[in-house]
Amino acid sequence: MTHPKLVETMSRPEFYPHRPETVELIQTHISFIFIAGEDVYKVKKDVDFGFLDFTSLKKRKHHCLDELRLNRRLAPETYRDVVAISENAEGRLSLATGGHIIEYAVKMKKLPQERMLKRLLATGAAEPSMMDRIAARLMDFHRNADTGGKIDQIGGVETIRHNHDENFEQTTAYVGVTLPEYQYRFIKSYIYRFFEQKKELLEKRVSDHKIRDCHGDLHLEHIVVTDDITIFDCIEFNERFRFEDVAAEVAFLAMDLDYNGYPDYAERFVAAYIRQAGDPEIRTLLNFYKCYYAYVRGKVVSFRIDDKAIRQEDRNEAVKIAAKYFDLAYTCAARLEKPALILVAGLMGTGKSVLAKQMAPRLGAEIIRMDVLRKEMLNLSPQERRFEDFGRGIYADEMSGKTYEKALEQAKAKLKEGKSVIMDASFKKRKDRKMARTVAEQCLADFFVVECVCPEATIQKRLEERLADGEEASDGRWEIFQAQKNDFEEIIEMPVQSHLVMDTAALTPEACMQAMIVQMRGLKL
Repeated sequence: MTHPKLVETMSRPEFYPHRPETVELIQTHISFIFIAGEDVYKVKKDVDFGFLDFTSLKKRKHHCLDELRLNRRLAPETYRDVVAISENAEGRLSLATGGHIIEYAVKMKKLPQERMLKRLLATGAAEPSMMDRIAARLMDFHRNADTGGKIDQIGGVETIRHNHDENFEQTTAYVGVTLPEYQYRFIKSYIYRFFEQKKELLEKRVSDHKIRDCHGDLHLEHIVVTDDITIFDCIEFNERFRFEDVAAEVAFLAMDLDYNGYPDYAERFVAAYIRQAGDPEIRTLLNFYKCYYAYVRGKVVSFRIDDKAIRQEDRNEAVKIAAKYFDLAYTCAARLEKPALILVAGLMGTGKSVLAKQMAPRLGAEIIRMDVLRKEMLNLSPQERRFEDFGRGIYADEMSGKTYEKALEQAKAKLKEGKSVIMDASFKKRKDRKMARTVAEQCLADFFVVECVCPEATIQKRLEERLADGEEASDGRWEIFQAQKNDFEEIIEMPVQSHLVMDTAALTPEACMQAMIVQMRGLKL
């Protein structure tokens, strides 16, 4: 047990020899952190989470010394010493030598809060070029970090798998609390399938000595940007989490940038690291490791729910934060390993646009919506109604052909940039579908046709509701539905694995999206 007087005593300015004006206490699930003026003292909690064990004074001292040694690699000026906390015969606690040692603390120099990367991003003071500097600092650290022998052994494929096994075991209590069951099953299925498909690559990373003694906890709060780049608070308590692929380290920061709403900065950082390190294999591993780290964060934050030392309002907030991390892990698991061209096709009113909007953020895809593009090409507002007869006016074959050509041209450009694309259009003609497939092949992208279907009564209701919605770009309506139906060429030319069918009336939009992604990923839940 933590000494009953420790937190209260160390929260008082008079406890410290330099007499700070104030002392701020910050708690994590494993530490008490006392910010005493320009000095910081970090005390480890008496806890055992399986992956860490601080349940004896001897263990806490050992991990304090490791924390000092390991963090001096990236923050030599910040980590100063490990100090003992003693109790005298009268029961008074102090940092003075002598007396009975009841605890140890890592003594640090306070870092400038205003230069924390998270603060710089939040205030708009982070230049994108900072990502290049951070990538260079990290790459230099990795290049000089220890590797081989024990590190390769501990950081190898079996440990990676064990870490995931442990994750899934330790989060069963949070399924339905912070982690929806379908996300738990999806992520678990994705992870183990990735191991099967990419085992050779994972083994190659070990033989290539890409496993290094890394930082292991590289999120925004641990990076300070001044004239130098200071990275602090690495994992000291478990070598399994620190001996890892450099791709995992890159993925951690990319994940945290995504989580906090800076995906463009994440891409800038990843691209800079890959370019400077000459390590393109990171792209294949990126979402796998981002998923892992988002899941770990969800798990760790979930532990706070059971920490009775934390206020109830903070535990309630932990539920929301953990759920957001788990949702990000699901998104990372949903992302395809390479860019894809996805046609969301079918008759009017079958729910193409709704499904496309649901799928796009999960797949990291951009949507090209034919109804909108057609009107943009004619300098019309998307909401401007053009109730033409079937195949007439702006919906004549010639205009439709030009629209498809323009859309495929845009799709090709985005695919070449490494982005997935969803094309929201009927794609009623085989020639248009074949043209799209050719574009995907030229760009070495995956290709799917998601055909939306539903009962005609549902279609009629949707089309009538759409007419009443002045914001809808589509001019589809029930009286021309039958003509489009008769003009639709059955999708029989696509391989079974590329042609997916979704009855959008059978499930909620969210469930439709989930079902489609399961099929695209080739998973069995």
